[in-house]
Amino acid sequence: MTDSQSPNTGSLGGAERRPPPPPPGRSYNWREALAPSLISLISILVVFGALAWVITSAEQWPRIKLQFFNVDAMIAAFPRVLQGFWINMRIWLIVLACILVLGIALAVIRSLRAPWFAPFRLMVILYIDLFRGLPVLLLVLLFGFGIPALNLPGLPSSSLFWGAVAMVLSYSAYVCEIYRSGIDAVHEGQWAAAKSLGLTEWQTMIYAILPQAVRNVLPAMMNIVVALQKDVALLSIIGVRDAVREAQIYTASTFNYSSLIVAAGLFLLATIPMARLADYVTRRDRARRLQVGG
Repeated sequence: MTDSQSPNTGSLGGAERRPPPPPPGRSYNWREALAPSLISLISILVVFGALAWVITSAEQWPRIKLQFFNVDAMIAAFPRVLQGFWINMRIWLIVLACILVLGIALAVIRSLRAPWFAPFRLMVILYIDLFRGLPVLLLVLLFGFGIPALNLPGLPSSSLFWGAVAMVLSYSAYVCEIYRSGIDAVHEGQWAAAKSLGLTEWQTMIYAILPQAVRNVLPAMMNIVVALQKDVALLSIIGVRDAVREAQIYTASTFNYSSLIVAAGLFLLATIPMARLADYVTRRDRARRLQVGG
């Protein structure tokens, strides 16, 4: 074989084939990187600055400021409102734990497929239809005032207890459906694989299906946690001395509404971090699904 026929030579003059040179490196452009952030910042300042100017230039703004944003009244009301807010947080944690347990139990019962579970599935469906169809506020009023008035022996007579029970029953219906959507999202092959290993339907649900279902519904469950933290304030209508009730008591005695702003600020301090955590969990779940799908 001659040099011109060698596999290492090219067709033009026997020149060797070489890979193309790499593209020239591109320097980091700070202007292009910072421009979107600066535009966003300027837009925020312009829009919110305009809103602040419109509000503060209103004719009745001095009276509104005195009635709702009185610093002295906020300082005076803060200890009582904060004490009530701790009650809100304790109720929220207890009610949340009960809702998560009851909701997953209802979802498991409704998702079992064996024919002898049919009566229990029907009871769960009736439960969900009933408590999803009634407003939480109405349930709190009915349970908080109605059941203690019956004076049933052996049962608590506290309005706080029965108001919390009403919230557990209402939210459990929604949480049950969220869990069930996660169970339905698990592939049918998981059921078949578990049964081929000799697992019963109950064991299949507990050990194979439920762990995947909980991971599927975690972002939606975080939103329920945030919503529940705010709705605990509904217990104030049955006399629970929470943050809202303490703020109302202060308002009734001073005719100043600044205490309500204090209560609103405390709720925002609790809900905003949880909302951002919910967004973070949602983003991670989306990235995990894209990675698995890819």
